Amino acid sequence: MRIKVEARCGSALRIWLLGKMSGQVESCPGVTHHHGMGEPMDVARLRRLIDGVLLTLYTRYTAKELPVLCERLGLPAPSEGNTKHERLVASLNACPDDRLPDVAEAVLEQEELDQAERMALQDVLWLGRHHVQIQSRTRRELARDFDLSDHLGYPDRFMALLGRLWHLDNDPLGGWGTPTDSLRSQIERHVIRFPDDWTTEHFFEQLGAFEAPHPRFGHFLEGLASAAVLPDELAQRRFVELANRHLNPAGAQLSQHGEADGYPQFQLVEHGRGTARRPRNLIFATLGKPDIRFTSALDNDIEVAERDDKVLVYDHPVGKEGLLWKHLLPWWQETRGITDQEQAARALYNRMKDSLPKESPGQQNLFWYYHHANWDRLSNLPALLPEIWLHWDPKTLRERGVHAMQNLRMDFLMLLPGTRRVVLEVDGMQHYTRNGGTEPDSAKYAATMAGDRDLKLRGYEVFRFGHDELRDRDRAQPLLAGFFDTLLDRPPAGPSRV
Repeated sequence: MRIKVEARCGSALRIWLLGKMSGQVESCPGVTHHHGMGEPMDVARLRRLIDGVLLTLYTRYTAKELPVLCERLGLPAPSEGNTKHERLVASLNACPDDRLPDVAEAVLEQEELDQAERMALQDVLWLGRHHVQIQSRTRRELARDFDLSDHLGYPDRFMALLGRLWHLDNDPLGGWGTPTDSLRSQIERHVIRFPDDWTTEHFFEQLGAFEAPHPRFGHFLEGLASAAVLPDELAQRRFVELANRHLNPAGAQLSQHGEADGYPQFQLVEHGRGTARRPRNLIFATLGKPDIRFTSALDNDIEVAERDDKVLVYDHPVGKEGLLWKHLLPWWQETRGITDQEQAARALYNRMKDSLPKESPGQQNLFWYYHHANWDRLSNLPALLPEIWLHWDPKTLRERGVHAMQNLRMDFLMLLPGTRRVVLEVDGMQHYTRNGGTEPDSAKYAATMAGDRDLKLRGYEVFRFGHDELRDRDRAQPLLAGFFDTLLDRPPAGPSRV
């Protein structure tokens, strides 16, 4: 009887129990998370959770359907013989760790799971990715100030959001309660039908929102601000304004990052980092100044009138994860018609490497180290784009004179989660000398610094290395290891196969 009462009245116990089921203890008050790329993905826990799904999944498919199932989920082909479950487990055991997040995503997207299984998988995946910390006090103060009236005007959409993120229904195996005891039925009664019964703070308490893992609460805020839940732009902006009054002092904000079907889209980001705009064209790995023309000056549509072997143009949408290698590689395979993933990865690496200036060993060593140290786990790391064009001007610097834009092309660009744009520069003597490095040139140095200030004001993070720091590969490796580990907020890299 005590279990029934606790499950009906409390969120903390509900979330704690779900956390125990998934091995997740993050939701305890006072425990915080890293910013940046998120915490290291707990692949051992993820493997156990997927194995738990396979324990029941095999009953839905015949033995003949297992190969198709494994292919659809991204698992290796099942072995012959043995029982269906043993074949699926063997397939999972043969799956490398770096593929497990993709398998989990496919399971979440394609298979019917109970709420506990779904939430446990989501939490492990989300905690291993970029997320913004919103502490319990900020969540509670936001809830006290939050009037649900706008959202309750669209009850079906509102309940659909809750059903995607929270545990609303009784566990059919728990042996307690009826449908009328479920949190879903209580919300429908005390929030939808009789909205004065519960305060928003009490409603959040019942959901478990105050103790939930940071990524789940972040998804909840983004959902509350979305047009899918609130198809009224004025109402969307009212909620965002209210939320940001509480989020901004905590170093976060809901920031507009585009539109969908005519409505604004909002994303939870760290306040003061990155930019709300998303890139439309990434022109990189160039072997010279690209030949650009407008195909529609009214719509700002551009075309790079250049052969593919001279310029690479990534024009796919860049999502909230940033531009990861796993996004760049399928684009390359699609544009080049390469079906073998390993072959495509090598070809893309070599094509980008070929764009690096031969007279800059430091630049080449930075590019080599990043891929050498991370090759076996590159899929979920940001792509390192070389020779990237940030500005473009049809005239030369000499022709443009004092009005010329500086830093047209940068050595490297990384698009990180949370809309962060990171520029990496390896400065040789040409940045601060003239006449082949024989004389100092303060004007060149001043122009470089002015360009940096402009980029930073636009939301870029600029990091400069002296060429002498990276000239020698052996000496450069510990420096670059510490830099990238700090930038990406991750554990040190292990040995690689490059």
